[in-house]
Amino acid sequence: MREIDVSQITDVVERLCIEANNHLPGDVKCAIERCRSCEDGEIAKGVLDNIIENYNIADRENVPICQDTGMACVFLEIGQDVHFVGGDLRLAVDEGVRRGYDKGFLRKSVVGDPVRRGNTGDNTPAMLYTEIVPGDQVKITVGPKGFGSENMSAIRMFKPSAGLQGIKDFILETVENAGPNPCPPMVIGVGIGGTFDKAALLAKKAIMRPLDTHHPDPFYAELEDEMLEKVNALGIGPQGFGGKTTAIGLNIETLPTHIAGMPCAININCHVTRHKTEVL
Repeated sequence: MREIDVSQITDVVERLCIEANNHLPGDVKCAIERCRSCEDGEIAKGVLDNIIENYNIADRENVPICQDTGMACVFLEIGQDVHFVGGDLRLAVDEGVRRGYDKGFLRKSVVGDPVRRGNTGDNTPAMLYTEIVPGDQVKITVGPKGFGSENMSAIRMFKPSAGLQGIKDFILETVENAGPNPCPPMVIGVGIGGTFDKAALLAKKAIMRPLDTHHPDPFYAELEDEMLEKVNALGIGPQGFGGKTTAIGLNIETLPTHIAGMPCAININCHVTRHKTEVL
């Protein structure tokens, strides 16, 4: 059994909150730059040039890529041979978010009640997701999630009779309805299977999978490529001004499900698809 003091979790979360907001992952940058080379419209090229310039400035000056520094979504993959000591894990994660958003001069965007509102003033609580895995390490991923894109996400509880075509139509419908609102070019995460809640979690995880990877099942890998092509054929384009680049990536994650259902969730992210990981 390996002991980990929760203060270490706090320190890592604090650092990852800042780094994730200031530095776009390499796979996302490459996808944007690759799409820029394929655009032929002057407006689309200009918008992508501005996006590239923006994240280069953020890298150089260590400032946030976007003013919406999001809700802190924190994923912990906890080895079953780990024992936490020194305090409450949930509180340790929130303290890391609190420190990171203060130290990094990041916008505090969380309200304490969904209906009555009221800013919490420190961007807590984090949206915490835990998973028990083999081993004695803890994998920590912080993915700040802005709500211009989160608000465009959707879930649908299909019956199996809807078939593959139902899922394809749902993806295109969701992206078309989103239009320019999620600051395209977007990253699209699709979760298929499980239950109502698991499908949504799959979609959230899908947007954080590297954009230069595919689903391990060739059937879904081909579906990822097909649907990305169809999404880009919608012509929404960078920031909604038209063009070939409506999305820079579309990832699908799947789980087994019940014989009577086929849940499908779509989580949309803007071109600032931020996430940073560290292993303790």
